[in-house]
Amino acid sequence: MTTFDLPTELTARPQALIVLTGLDVVHNAIHKLIWDAFSNNRRPDRVPIHFKDLPGDHEYPKLKQKKAAYDWIIPRGILKSIWLRKHLYEIPAVVVVFFELDWDEHLWNEKRMECATLVEVIRTSLQGRPSKVAVVLIQKNTPLPPGEDVIAAERAAQLCTACSLSAKSLFVLPHTDHLLGYVIRLENAFYELAQGYYHTEARVVKLHRDHLNKTTHTLLFIRHQFKVAFYSELKQDSHTALKHYKQAYVHLQELRITDYNLLEIKTIAGFVNYKVCKLCFQHTTPLDAIAQFRRHVDIYKAKIGTAELSFEQSAWMSKQFAVFGDLFEEAITVGLTAIQTQHPGFYYQEAAGHAVARKKLCRGLCMGEHAYPSPDPLESVDQLEYYGQRPWRQGQQSLEPGNMQKEREAILALQHREAQVDHSWLVIPLLSSAVGQFKKYKSARMKRYLVVQMGEEYYHAKDYSKALTLLGRVMWDYRIERWWRLLTHILQIALRCAYLVRSIRDYVTISIELMGKYAQTAREEKTRIQVNLLKVLQGESPEAEYGCEHDSVEQSKGLWRATPGGEKCEFTIEMNNITSFVECKASFAAESFTGDSKVVLKVALINNAPLPIRFSRLAVMFSNTVYNQYCITSDDLPIADTKESSLYLHPGKTLVKVYSFTVDPSDVGSDLEVTGILLSLCTESSCCATLHWMGGGGDIVLQPPTILAPTKKVPPGADLSHVPWDKIAILSCASIIPREANLDVRVAHSTPALVNEFYRLTITVVNTELVEIIDITISVSLVAEVGGSTVQEMTILHEEPASQPVQSIPLLRLSSLKPQEKGSRVVYARCLKSGNREFSVKVTYKVSVDVDTRMLPCTCVKQVLASVEAIEPFEISQRLANMRFDPMNKVYVDEPFLLLTEVRSLSPWPLVINGSSLTLHKAMQPADEECPSQLSDVTLWTDDRASECRCLVASSNSPCDIDMGSFFFAIEWRLLAE
Repeated sequence: MTTFDLPTELTARPQALIVLTGLDVVHNAIHKLIWDAFSNNRRPDRVPIHFKDLPGDHEYPKLKQKKAAYDWIIPRGILKSIWLRKHLYEIPAVVVVFFELDWDEHLWNEKRMECATLVEVIRTSLQGRPSKVAVVLIQKNTPLPPGEDVIAAERAAQLCTACSLSAKSLFVLPHTDHLLGYVIRLENAFYELAQGYYHTEARVVKLHRDHLNKTTHTLLFIRHQFKVAFYSELKQDSHTALKHYKQAYVHLQELRITDYNLLEIKTIAGFVNYKVCKLCFQHTTPLDAIAQFRRHVDIYKAKIGTAELSFEQSAWMSKQFAVFGDLFEEAITVGLTAIQTQHPGFYYQEAAGHAVARKKLCRGLCMGEHAYPSPDPLESVDQLEYYGQRPWRQGQQSLEPGNMQKEREAILALQHREAQVDHSWLVIPLLSSAVGQFKKYKSARMKRYLVVQMGEEYYHAKDYSKALTLLGRVMWDYRIERWWRLLTHILQIALRCAYLVRSIRDYVTISIELMGKYAQTAREEKTRIQVNLLKVLQGESPEAEYGCEHDSVEQSKGLWRATPGGEKCEFTIEMNNITSFVECKASFAAESFTGDSKVVLKVALINNAPLPIRFSRLAVMFSNTVYNQYCITSDDLPIADTKESSLYLHPGKTLVKVYSFTVDPSDVGSDLEVTGILLSLCTESSCCATLHWMGGGGDIVLQPPTILAPTKKVPPGADLSHVPWDKIAILSCASIIPREANLDVRVAHSTPALVNEFYRLTITVVNTELVEIIDITISVSLVAEVGGSTVQEMTILHEEPASQPVQSIPLLRLSSLKPQEKGSRVVYARCLKSGNREFSVKVTYKVSVDVDTRMLPCTCVKQVLASVEAIEPFEISQRLANMRFDPMNKVYVDEPFLLLTEVRSLSPWPLVINGSSLTLHKAMQPADEECPSQLSDVTLWTDDRASECRCLVASSNSPCDIDMGSFFFAIEWRLLAE
């Protein structure tokens, strides 16, 4: 335990100590069962008791002699270091004597005297302490109910008299099948006896207050309040305990603080504050706990003491925050609800901050070259009589030290020991706890900030691999949020770690980023990093990074020199995750290309490093890997060579590589996408780093791929080397569309169409290509968007007037057409309802095209639209009249009437009526048996009218309401030209 660690006796749950004696757990199976029933399976629902199995003649701590008066007593300290342990683990509240004795024992008198002797031995070993003594008789038979066994009652009274016990301290334990139930009843009785013992002890301590005065006994006021509070905890009276702990804390504030008693006061204040906060959390009053802790910190944060030992203040503050954080977290695990602005993470963070301050103070105060004092003034640091006192002046309460020379030597010894502490391993666990809490309560930025601190501490602790891993986890977030200065600081630490552990991949990756335009470093530093990068790529050892410790640098140099010969290091760096010194953008020359043209792709590179650099290979990857072979550029010169070549990039200048290739006919109608770009930095034998951009490249950290659409299109053929880098748009996807058809397609028809007419559409195709076309197909369909769904459903197509109707005619074939040759096909449309319609005529054919002396088969499509308006051929009106041709609104049974029908032609062409027919309601019948059509062979021109008169009679057999819908008039007609 270090100086400011809380003793385990203080943090342990106070439980009544009960000693069981008389059990031979080694040789007696029944005794072993009884001991296991008491000590094992201590569930939360059982009373809080700590059992110990001790022999009957065990020597307990001696009882101090009572003081006759307190007037001349000068306390030597506040709280003895053995007092808590003594009352938790050494001085029992109850001693229970187990003795095998049945009520019907034939040697009763001898056994009774043996039991009494054993009890007397126990009382003697307690040496006058007021611990309770109880006797448990282990019996074979189950006892009878009280009052029924007269012998048992008589002998129980005899045994109590012989052992000087009250009847409440004598118990019977039958070892039957229900042993655990009897044991639980016994331990409840023991617990009541223990509570009485601790209550008595607390009263004894309270009586001492009447003899104390605040002039010389201030320390005793604190001690007595602490003891009463602890006794109350032992008897599980937490509310009384909290009251006395708070009173003890108040008394602490009344002490006069000097540099020589400050450590003891702060130590006891830490103890009492721990108890107060813990009990407040147990009472579900967390706000009281937080208020107490804040008051505690405010009181002592400025109490530094001796300046040469100021690091102890930071150590004490760190421990206070860490302990409160543990209490807070423990309360949360048992049901307390924390919030994002108040949780244990803040206290762990503060504890870590004070630990860091302790490290800095140590570096300033403890780094002197001084020999360790002899004799050792700290020799008895682990055997202190009172908590918090200095080992070289124990028990001294004077305001001034007695021996200044010893004080100076002790300070040097403390500084020497502090210098041996690796503070990073004190900070790291605290930061780790804080990170876990901030992660739990979704405070992402605080979590990242603490992870960076952890990485720095691992670096100071010389665990460079762990530091590199932690720093790598947060770099992405700082890039996304554009914290360039913070990112640069993290990258610099990570570069040192990568150098010290000889991680070539990490060293190259971090160097590439530190050379970029977003790194907040001087040009000279970027130049040094670039030179080191080239050395690593060529298999040489780089120069040591600034800020590394000398010992670590020497070890690292050995690692760099120990590289196995002939081993080549190859790795790929995902450029989407970093901000590199080299940037790349790929852009197609157009958004679409036809099947008979070349696809043109431009790849632009820019070097933001301070020195020129040569890359060894550039390759573009497509969604169709067949085209990868056409977009590769290689540079065979060594990377250190300064000659101009295909992949030699000057600082700040844009290098553009243009690639072109023809597409495969099978890709027509699909999209061609750039899936990645590879740029290699390689040497023949040492190292090869491949930089990989997904998609069309770009600064993906600042501009995610989802918004990489070209905001400003660069015209095809533009020289990108003279375009500002920010203006170069990325176009990583292009469509491969069919070749434009050189075909003349006409649809001849005479509009309007008449409803129910077989309307003729003549499709004529003229080949305007320079070569013959083959596999010509014609498809006709109705455009769904025009006229609505009803019009579409009321339109049918026919290849011939008498053929089966269809919704679309898929294929009408023409074998081939020579240049300027034409061919035609006829289809018929039948409109069942008036309205506008639009027909789509699509002609597909194949033609061979010469592209770069290569004949490519191309499929071309030409589509035209034909609009047709359908009208009704006739307008028909009907009316009723009497036999004198006077209008009438109703008809009478068996009385003849006239149905007058008038037909008006709406057609722009003459129509011939072949005949007409009238369908009557069942209540109507013709007046004459024969009623031929009166309009047969009548020819009507536009707006011509024709009338027909029918004589009808209403039948009396089926009376009903008659309207004009009762007469269905039909006309059969044709065009005059037909």
